Amino acid sequence: MIGRFVKPSKSQSFLLFGPRGSGKSTLLKSLFQDQSPLWINLLEQQQEFKLSSDPDSLLNLWAAKKPKWIVIDEIQKIPRLLDVVHRGIEEYGILFALTGSSARKLRRGGANLLAGRAASYALAPFCALELGDRFELEQALCTGLLPRFWDQVSDRGDQVRSLYSYVQTYLKEEVASEQLVRNLDPFRRVLVAAAQSNTKVINYAAIERDAGVRHSQAERHFEILVDTLIGRYLEPFHTSQRKRQTKKSKFYFFDTGVVRTLTNLVGESLHPSTYEYGELFECFLVNEFFKMADALEKRWRFSYFRTTGDVEIDLIIEKPRGAPILIEIKSSTILPTSEKLRSLVRISKELKGFKNSDRYLLSNARQASVVDGVQCLHWKEGLTKIFELGSS
Repeated sequence: MIGRFVKPSKSQSFLLFGPRGSGKSTLLKSLFQDQSPLWINLLEQQQEFKLSSDPDSLLNLWAAKKPKWIVIDEIQKIPRLLDVVHRGIEEYGILFALTGSSARKLRRGGANLLAGRAASYALAPFCALELGDRFELEQALCTGLLPRFWDQVSDRGDQVRSLYSYVQTYLKEEVASEQLVRNLDPFRRVLVAAAQSNTKVINYAAIERDAGVRHSQAERHFEILVDTLIGRYLEPFHTSQRKRQTKKSKFYFFDTGVVRTLTNLVGESLHPSTYEYGELFECFLVNEFFKMADALEKRWRFSYFRTTGDVEIDLIIEKPRGAPILIEIKSSTILPTSEKLRSLVRISKELKGFKNSDRYLLSNARQASVVDGVQCLHWKEGLTKIFELGSS
């Protein structure tokens, strides 16, 4: 059993969000291994049909043994159950552990009813630091970090087939069956175009041309990807909140294995020093920051910065207090020179609010160094230091 950074409280009800296959059920089984909660799995058709027809029967099931906890897997399948959950908490003092893979369905179903009554946690695929010595970068970049695929190290063919099946399951169960789109074919095309745009600024005009969908439709489809936890926006940095919202965001899929599947490259070899390797490494590392910040409940804000001359800072971390942290990401194993870091140093000195910032270059180079005030660290050491986890 691989320990996860996410530690749900056992003293109050909670919602555990995460994409399919991220290990939500496994985590809850471990959490409640010394108890006997009423377990409702809405992916089982019989339970879904019964509770869809009569949501109030949930409390009848509970009344038979009156366990302390009720666990409901994939609560977004029946959003109306939230009314019953609310009543169970208020009238009977029942504790609920709810998992979900679609924030959109829950918002529409009235998840706000639970405001103040249930904590919220996010569970993503494995973090590299959770895996410790078991972690292998090549495998993470090639097939991703979803727990169900990580254990299949003996047969890459099984991993590849499972990843293609995962994408089809997402399209069938998260998108089609939940009626998030009326026509699945345009969404498929946008999904592929989005994968080809992974780690880049979203260009809706290009996606409109390549996928054959209207600009507004492409935007809605990207929102579905975010709401179903398949991807995230990385917004541009600006001291003005209004101006942030008018600038273009970058998009990152939640897992490199899913990206390679959508671009039909999973199963193909991946070579260092290639453009694809660099993009996947950036996707992997940016996701590590997203995942760890969520799991460790850091109230950090992430963004990127690009000058008019297309000089870019890959990741900016804004903590509640203090100057932002500036991070450059390189997949290289070679120690950087002053020339390679000149743009990062110049931007940090010239821009308002960056002058007292800590600056990092995170790469695959094993040797640590400081170049022109920039801390150059192996990416794993950088994660450990920035998240203040001590030695790993």
